[in-house]
Amino acid sequence: MTQVPHRDAQWVRAAYESFVGSAGSQEPAGIDPVVAASWRRSLRNGVDPDHPGAVAVATSADLEDYRRDHPLAVAMPLVRDLVGGATGDDLVMAVSDDVGRLLWVEGRGPVRSAVEHVGFVEGAVWREESVGTNAPGTALATRRPVQVLGAEHFVRPVQRLSCTAAPVHDPAGGIIGVLDLTGGSAAGSHVALALVRATVAMVERELAARAAARARGPLGAGSTEQPPDLRLLGAPTLRGRRISLRHAEILHLLAEHPRGLGAEELAVLLHPGQLSLVAVRAEISRLRRVADAALGGPLLAGSRPYRLARPLRSDVDTVRTRLRHGDVRGALAAYPEALLRRSVAPGVERLREELEAEVREAVHTCRDAAAVEQWTARSEGADDHAAWARLAQLAPPGGPQAARALAHLGVLERRLA
Repeated sequence: MTQVPHRDAQWVRAAYESFVGSAGSQEPAGIDPVVAASWRRSLRNGVDPDHPGAVAVATSADLEDYRRDHPLAVAMPLVRDLVGGATGDDLVMAVSDDVGRLLWVEGRGPVRSAVEHVGFVEGAVWREESVGTNAPGTALATRRPVQVLGAEHFVRPVQRLSCTAAPVHDPAGGIIGVLDLTGGSAAGSHVALALVRATVAMVERELAARAAARARGPLGAGSTEQPPDLRLLGAPTLRGRRISLRHAEILHLLAEHPRGLGAEELAVLLHPGQLSLVAVRAEISRLRRVADAALGGPLLAGSRPYRLARPLRSDVDTVRTRLRHGDVRGALAAYPEALLRRSVAPGVERLREELEAEVREAVHTCRDAAAVEQWTARSEGADDHAAWARLAQLAPPGGPQAARALAHLGVLERRLA
């Protein structure tokens, strides 16, 4: 029968002092085997229990250049969306590279001051070899998610903190970094572990989707546009049948992540607070019945993770296809309103912002005055200074379009003055 490791603070501290005081001859019985193995490695590496080893800190300019080109840079908005709301004054979020260099350390309040005091800062290298047992360093050493609670840290100045970390893999399977939450007891909770795991899974799927998109390249000019199965830019429907907002959210998230999403990931993406896994599974069960009735066959496959059993084309895909073909006017016609505009699910809000940004950028750079005018007539474009400036450039001089654009620019500039 497997012994459950002791994680009581007093027990762990006593085992730690006995282990360190005996220079490792006193085996740390009852301690989490991952932690015990890390203590032994830390001792072999000569880590000083009272002082973190010297850590290399990059200059601000060098670090900025390095992390701008790092593969995880493109995923940081997603990480902030999923983890940022959980940090507050009690947690610090950190992302390192594959050698333990801290690229981003974000948080505030007393915990941020506490981690800075022990050298947990951007540019510092936190590996077991220099600072002993710690979640990001031990996650790199073991290539697995790790929690290190209080006295389980090898270096005493860090033992006031707890942390949870998991390695992040690129589409080829190699480790490219680590996501970590550090702070008080909340950083060593089951909730923190679930959040870190779900966020890492989302980041890995995002990187895989980007890699797949680059491999596919742009659609050919001769490709044909299929009618959408799923309507998301208006009252949500599936093959013409009305569906609930929650079911539309789930279907869109699964369509955006073809490799699938686990129940924990869906819970994080669907609810700004806390959504139980039981509630997620119940919604999926109801959605299976609705989708099967609408499509005459199964749409959802599996549960670990949940994924679509067949491609599901939405009106969002129609907008993006037309944008790729340079048909801005057609994209605007297919984009009557914001994506699931009533949704407050964090994952959907991020996708909504991304789609609007894609459309807005296409308007700002297109050469079709009618399309730009179409955008400025909408609520999203009414105060879009760059769009009105573009319309003033494209409209025939002296004509009504140009006059209207210049007049509106004047109004906007007076508001900003």
